[in-house]
Formats: sequence, C-alpha cells, structure tokens
Amino acid sequence: MKFNIAEIRGDIYGGLTAGIVALPLALALGVASGLGPMAGLYGAIVLGFFAALCGGTASQISGPTGPMVVVIAGLFASLSGNVELVFTAIMLAGLLQVIFGFTGVGQYIRLVPYPVVSGFMTGIGAIIIILQVGRLLGHEPPAGTLPALTFIPSALQNIDFNALAVGLTTLAIALFWPAKLAKYVPGPLAAITVGSLLGVAIFSSPALGPVPSGLPSLHMPVFSLDSFVLVLEAAIILAVLGSIDSLLTSLVADNMTRSRHDSDRELIGQGIGNGITGLIGGVAGAGATMRTVVNIRAGGKSRRSGMMHALVLLLIVIAFTPLAAQIPHAALAGLLVKVGIDIIDWNYLKKAHRGPRWDLLLMIMVLGLTVFVDLITAVAVGVMLASLAFLRQLGEAQIEAIKEMPMNLDNPTEQALMKASKGRVNVFDFGGPLSFGAAADIGHHVRLQDKENTEAIVLDFSRVPFMDVSAAYAVETIAVDAEHGGNFLYLSGVNDAVAEVLRGLGLLDQMAYKGVFKTRQDALKQALADLEDGAYCQSLALPQPSLA
Repeated sequence: MKFNIAEIRGDIYGGLTAGIVALPLALALGVASGLGPMAGLYGAIVLGFFAALCGGTASQISGPTGPMVVVIAGLFASLSGNVELVFTAIMLAGLLQVIFGFTGVGQYIRLVPYPVVSGFMTGIGAIIIILQVGRLLGHEPPAGTLPALTFIPSALQNIDFNALAVGLTTLAIALFWPAKLAKYVPGPLAAITVGSLLGVAIFSSPALGPVPSGLPSLHMPVFSLDSFVLVLEAAIILAVLGSIDSLLTSLVADNMTRSRHDSDRELIGQGIGNGITGLIGGVAGAGATMRTVVNIRAGGKSRRSGMMHALVLLLIVIAFTPLAAQIPHAALAGLLVKVGIDIIDWNYLKKAHRGPRWDLLLMIMVLGLTVFVDLITAVAVGVMLASLAFLRQLGEAQIEAIKEMPMNLDNPTEQALMKASKGRVNVFDFGGPLSFGAAADIGHHVRLQDKENTEAIVLDFSRVPFMDVSAAYAVETIAVDAEHGGNFLYLSGVNDAVAEVLRGLGLLDQMAYKGVFKTRQDALKQALADLEDGAYCQSLALPQPSLA
C-alpha cells in the first residue's frame, strides 16, 4: 500500500464510520440468522478483515448481509438448530468461493441477467420483512417464510403494543434519519439507540438478555450422512449468492471511486473470510453495499478502511457487549425491516412496466420462486429461462441476417454475374455468428427462398466468425436438400474457425458441394462456368476462381 497521510486519515475515518454503521446491523442479522447476535459480530469482524486484506475491491466493506442471513436462517431451521452443521456449510461455502476465484467463475457469475438478480434480491427483501412482522407485533414467529406469513393474522389478533411502539419508532428513525445528522451519527446506530432507550425506560419491551463477550471458540467442520445433501446445497447457495452480492457491490464501489475491481481476487478474499468465519462461529456474509458506500463517502479508499472497520467492531466485542443485552427484540425487528426495504429493487419496480414485458414477467417469476420455494430454484429457473429467451432472440436475429441475393449485393461485378445467371443462382449471406439458436430455422429459410429455376446455391460465410455444432449440421441439411433438388452447392469465405468445425465433424467430406472458395465472387464465377456460361465470365476478364 502506498504511504499517504491524507489517504490513511480517510481510511481511518471511513473504517470507523463503517464500523459504527455495521454494529447494529451485525447484531440484528446475527439474531435473524438464528445463530445469535455475537455470531453476527464475529462474522462482520472476520469477514470484514480478511475480505479487505485478500479481496479485489479496495474500498469494499464486507459483513453479514440480508440475503446470506435468509439462507442461514432456513438452514438453521431445517437442521433443528444444529449450529455445527450450519458452520460447516459456511466453511464449505468459503471453500467454494475460493475455487470460484481460482477457476475464473467470477466472470460468469456477473453474467446473471438483471431481471433475475432483481427478482431474487426483491424476494429476499420480502422474506426479511415477512420474518420480522411477527416480532414487530411482539411475538416470536415460527421459522420459515410461509409459516411466518401465515402466523401474521394470528399475531394481529394479539398485538403487544409496547413492542410495536418500540419497533415502529426504530423503523421510522432508520427510514427518515436526516442526511445532515447522518454525517455525525449514522441512521442505523441512532435508530437502535433510541429504540433501546424506549424499550428499557418506557415500554419494558423484551430484550436480548445476556450476550456472551470475549473471543469466540473454534468450530471444526462436522459431517453427517443424514444431512450432507442439505448442508452441501446450502453451501452452494451461500457461495453463489455471496459471490453475486459481493460482485454487485464491487461494481457500485467502482462507479463511486472510478476504479476497477478484480473479480477473481474478490471471490478468493470473500471465500477466505467466510471460511474463517465459519471456523470461529460467525454468520456468513458478502460485500455490503450500504456499508461500502458509507466508507467511501467518509474517505475510505484502500484496504485499510475495511480492516479498520473490523478492528472497531473487535474493540466493541471485547469491551462493550454487555450493552447489547439491553437491545429489545422489537428494535432489532424494526431495523431489519429497514434492511429488507433497502434490498427490494424499487428502482426497477418503478420502471419495469416501461421495459420489455418478458423481463418483467421473469422478474416476477423469480421473486415468487424466491419467496415461496427457495433461492437456488429461483436463480436456476431464472437463468435458464433468460438464457432460452436470449437464444431465441439471437436465433431470430441470425435468421434475419441471412440475406438472399442479388438485391443485397453492392459489388458491380457480382451484380453482373447474378444478372447473367438469370435467376439460376441463389446466394445466401450469413451475416454473423451461427449458433443452435438459429439452427432449426436456417435450412427452412433457405428452402423458402429456393426458386423453381434455381440450379446453384452459394452459401457465403465471409461474415461468420464462428459456428457451433448445431449450426454445422444445419449447413449439412442445406447441402443434402441441394443435392436432392439437383442443385450445385458452393461455399465461400469460410474462415479457419468455421472450417475446423465442419472438418472436425466430417461434414466437408460428406457434403456434396462443388468447392470452397475464398470470395463470393469466385464462387459465383465458378457457378456460372458450371452452368455453361463460362464464355460470359471470360468476357468480364475475371481471374480464375480461387479455392480457399
């Protein structure tokens, strides 16, 4: 790191500010995960430090986040509170993220379509809110999204108004804390402080109670055949979700700092942090957007700011955790509702009706699957449907790019050759990459353009940089149709990549064609010569056709 006094001062202030903001959020997310408030703090400290030290985004602040906590809470409930297996899943998730980083998977994770990201992030925000409504009303809702949702009518019939007052006050302060005051006291800290004072001094709202202090103990990984699949599935979800969450935050940091992060290194740093977090009994996390923004705005520019944020939290754990015992459950619930509201993609929801209808439907579908099924199903189905829709659009564009000549010829010599053929030669220009998205319709499109007097077909690949296997077999179908129709077939402009696919599948040896030519003009000249119009070609003083 470059030694710069002004930058160090900014990093210290940024880290200090981010640490203060992270404190109430780490406590609240720890409670929401089922692992306890200290697990949230341990996660913020360890992940925050090691992700900053080893990661690829200089100004990013990492710690427990809403999406990760939703997965952990679900796993905790599914494993009947077996924390050792939960920590094992977190360690496995960290290991997977390190593997993602070393194998370059980060470049592909960033390709998840925006409607899919928007849908599951909005779904996660909705889940967090649903899980906290019962606590806002003064009750302890059952674990799981659907049970918590169905519990709300019952909770509404027996409201604890003391808890509701504390929760709503905390939520209101978190939502409407003035930006001018936030420069001195962060909104989350102000909200949890006021909510706690109200809960203790006025409303006697149930609080967290005794909170262990000091340093954590080690939790070695354990495995059980009965729960292995569940643990592995949760680890995969945590790894993928944490990677997406972190890389999205990295993009936000890039935009604010005019820098560029290293995706693979970021995943390695996140993986190391989460692996050690599970080892010491902390909540898994990812790059946290709000805390990162706070850090950058407060002057944090380098890795020092993230490590400073972790050290601030460590000091609090060592010296001040007894104060956490006084925090009411309802105050934490109010703060978590604010977290859920922030996660929902309001920006896209406001504008979605003006965008493509399919993207809106995809977002709603992923949102529903996230809330009512599970995250991995939502993301998998969303990516699959988005990919199929994109391939369909790409295929249609590829078919549109297949131009029938001569109306699109701009070379006078080629126009003259086509005129001399008197409609007996058809030329098709494949105007871009050929993939399986268009393979099913390529042959059909060529057949539709085939005239009764057609005797020769030229397939021009000059603008085709590559093709896949499906498209190669579609070209073979065209060749077979041409042979059955008694037409000569000519190929032109075939580059090495296209030739390698055709040759590798043995199609160049199997197809009936008259030659592969360097240019379309050469193919046209040879076609005319084969149609016994060689004298006309000689009158144009053209060179002999050049084979590729």
